[in-house]
Amino acid sequence: MAAAIIVPVSFFLVVFAITYLYFSTRNKERMALIEKGADASIFLSGKPKNRLPFWKVFLLNFALLLVGTGLAIFIGSILQEMRVDGDVAYPGSIFTMAGISLLIGFFLTKKMDKEE
Repeated sequence: MAAAIIVPVSFFLVVFAITYLYFSTRNKERMALIEKGADASIFLSGKPKNRLPFWKVFLLNFALLLVGTGLAIFIGSILQEMRVDGDVAYPGSIFTMAGISLLIGFFLTKKMDKEE
């Protein structure tokens, strides 16, 4: 009973601690640089201006993953009709097609990033 409560609470405490340390350290570093008279533009220097938005990349990869998984289930059912064991046909085709679709998504994202 106690383990059922301790595990989630400790997980959220760890996530909170890591987040707190990240933001407080970043804030202290920035305040120290500002006190020394550093230009504020150095905080933006690591981010390229022509970068694709995250939501476009995520949406493209997620859509391709869903299409690949659907196609894999279809291929798995065809393989099962051809007397391949269903315990092998479905997971094998799902993982293979999901990997192929994510690889296609990577190359499409790379191509979109070059165009912009």
